[in-house]
Amino acid sequence: MNEFKLTSDMVSLGGAFYPKGYVFIMFPDQESAAQVAREIDGHPGNEVVMLLSPATILREIGKVDGESRIPLPSVGTEGATVNNYVALARKGHHALMARVASDEDAKRVTDAARRASFSYGQRYHLLAIEDLE
Repeated sequence: MNEFKLTSDMVSLGGAFYPKGYVFIMFPDQESAAQVAREIDGHPGNEVVMLLSPATILREIGKVDGESRIPLPSVGTEGATVNNYVALARKGHHALMARVASDEDAKRVTDAARRASFSYGQRYHLLAIEDLE
């Protein structure tokens, strides 16, 4: 498993969080996120698997300092998605972020997430964000 580090390729030209080629899935608790991470870690196509704490989501993704009510950017779908991540992080939800190289890789990750009852998830394509259900 890798440590989360926000890199320039995870941000759109407009500055919004947009990690192309990844899934970002939130879980109500740390153990559920860790369980899915252990299940998918090391599979070809999922070489990059990261766990994010609520504090990391707020600070790095939402750009929120503690529990302040700083308005988040409202850049269309990207802004609404980040707002959802922040709202869940404030409730204590953890996240798993994994690189997916193909539809098969994405299916493996989302199937594992469904078994663990994820709360919210997105797959980031080149030009679209796909809701995971």
